[in-house]
Amino acid sequence: MNSGTHVIRSIRSDEWPQVKELRLDALRDPVAHLAFLETYEDAVTKSDGFWQDRAAGAAVDATTRQQIVAVGEDGVWAGSVTVLVEEAGVRDAFGEVPERTQAHVVGVYVRPEFRGSEAGVTRGLFDAALAWSWEAGLDRVRLFVHEKNGRAEAFYRKAGFLPTGQTAPMPGDTGELELEFAIDRGDPRA
Repeated sequence: MNSGTHVIRSIRSDEWPQVKELRLDALRDPVAHLAFLETYEDAVTKSDGFWQDRAAGAAVDATTRQQIVAVGEDGVWAGSVTVLVEEAGVRDAFGEVPERTQAHVVGVYVRPEFRGSEAGVTRGLFDAALAWSWEAGLDRVRLFVHEKNGRAEAFYRKAGFLPTGQTAPMPGDTGELELEFAIDRGDPRA
């Protein structure tokens, strides 16, 4: 899949150095504390083995998670999104038990110089994430956004995701919430 001058594709397991580099860049973003549950300080101490396992578990042939990237003509990764498959009846990351198997989009990051509708990177990543989810036979894709992350929320709405009314507390007993947004297969916005 192409998005402007970027190729949108799933990662390969041998691309763990790029996975690591992009994740560390994401965790240095000014709104990282709103978007990610991990900190730069924790991630930078992880071993190469950790990053190798992370890449292998989300590479092109993986069936329970997929990391999708936008790669420029110069080989630079402009952004990434990861899709997790959540199984019906199995406790999710928030301690809830989904009633049906669904996709959960996490780890959304686009480098600042590639943001905006004119670049098309974020939209390309989301289109690929939805396509992967539908091809995997899933009927619903969800994501969570911090209640104070208006920029991300605006994009998710533009991409067709709607608030479900479900919330989850932010870790650390901060009193802040994550808002659930979702889209179903067959929805004209999908």
